[in-house]
Amino acid sequence: MKSILKLTTGVFAATLLSFNLTSCSEDIMDNINVDRNHATDAPAKYTLAEVLVSSAWENTGSDLNTYAAVYVEHEAGVDNQMNHAEMRNGEPSNASTYNNNWGELYRTLRNINVILSDEDKSSDPLVKGVAEIMNAYNLAILTDLFGDVPFSECFNPDENKTPKLDSQQELYSKIFSFLDAGIADLGNASGNTLSDYDFIYKGDASKWIKFANALKARYTMRQLKLNGEAALTNVLNYINNAFTSEADQATFNVYDANNLNPHFDFEWSRDGLGASKSAYDKLAERKDPRINRLYWDGNSWDHLAAEDLSLFENGVSDPGVYKYSYTAYMFAQTADTYLMSYREQLFLKAEALVRLGRTAEAEPVLKEAIELSFANLEASVEAACTSASVGAYGGIEDIRGDGDLTADDADAYFDASVKARFDANPLKETMIQKYLSLWGANGESLETYNDVRRLIALGEVDMLELKNPKKFPLRYTYGSGDTTTNPNVNAAYGDGQYVYSEPVWWAGGNR
Repeated sequence: MKSILKLTTGVFAATLLSFNLTSCSEDIMDNINVDRNHATDAPAKYTLAEVLVSSAWENTGSDLNTYAAVYVEHEAGVDNQMNHAEMRNGEPSNASTYNNNWGELYRTLRNINVILSDEDKSSDPLVKGVAEIMNAYNLAILTDLFGDVPFSECFNPDENKTPKLDSQQELYSKIFSFLDAGIADLGNASGNTLSDYDFIYKGDASKWIKFANALKARYTMRQLKLNGEAALTNVLNYINNAFTSEADQATFNVYDANNLNPHFDFEWSRDGLGASKSAYDKLAERKDPRINRLYWDGNSWDHLAAEDLSLFENGVSDPGVYKYSYTAYMFAQTADTYLMSYREQLFLKAEALVRLGRTAEAEPVLKEAIELSFANLEASVEAACTSASVGAYGGIEDIRGDGDLTADDADAYFDASVKARFDANPLKETMIQKYLSLWGANGESLETYNDVRRLIALGEVDMLELKNPKKFPLRYTYGSGDTTTNPNVNAAYGDGQYVYSEPVWWAGGNR
């Protein structure tokens, strides 16, 4: 109900009003225009709910991931800005390309700072612990993509409107400190004060702790070039305290006919993606049965056999809307967005074991990861065939129940095709299977982009057999919102061409 000031009628009221108008203090005058109808503050659980939504939808699953999907050749950019990214035509080096996402990352981090800097809001160890983990998560996205970035001086603009850039090395130290603090606080949590406001784990502190350890494994593997075998041992140690099944993975899904998976939302509104020949070739070489489930025609939306596909040769083919085949992932309107999947953790474990020479231990881990990858593809097929938006236009050809891939099919594929390749080159096959697994509508192409860059740093990227002949972007550009207002960011940006020559710190660079 609105707040209304009622003046008593009569001579006294008139006299009082007259007195107030002529002799009220400056403080009272300041209060006259205060808006009492709209809150200027909110309980921490509401702010945290907003943080989780923006972290999953905007920062994980949206444009940052879509550009990554093109750069790593999961999908091909066939039109407009996606084709510019495909052809390296300005898009990867322009400050405007990622500006909206740059701003959203900082808005998310600011909201987390609102929680953590307020003793009342952060007095609940469950709220504080989740906020600290999400601080680490979003800061990692920011620095992984952009390198050295403003952070330590960011959240008090009255004191500093042009914050300095913190080094990625410093930021990675903060990321692990946030995760450690989050684990400690969650260990002291009692009761569930978040419940329906926690869209990831419904306030389950034990699962947040597992997620934090899984993130430690991810970010430790990032630093493989810097720390070598010690990093691999630490990856395995963190995994021992992380996910134990898919029930633990960090999944966001509030998608329906109106709330759209961001990968679907982009393609449905822009039609900028098409079937990548590079990704298709990896499937075809292995006689991978996923190839028979993935593709639809760009015009009729009929399901296509492999021999009928129209594939975009990465970095070479001419652009064109509806000219190339589509993957099921582009239609998966309600597919989950993963902050981190159990599949990814299994691939991290398999890679660490392989690199340590423990291939016999790695093999069953890889096999389980492939089984889950097949199941995830079928979940995307289900989401595509039941898409309300696509259904309103007649829908795609429904192939549910028509040769659905099962765990048995995954095991048969492993035995017939993967096993020999794994025996011959266990690291290469592990990384290619991870590449194929993280391809999808789940926001995981961004993690493949990070893998590609660390493999470049290790001199191993050839094992992924990327085909685009044009230069690979080694990082994302700073957003124009800061290149035009903060001289520190502007100096770091320059003309934007550094994205092709300067890797981030954990990939062997200096910033």
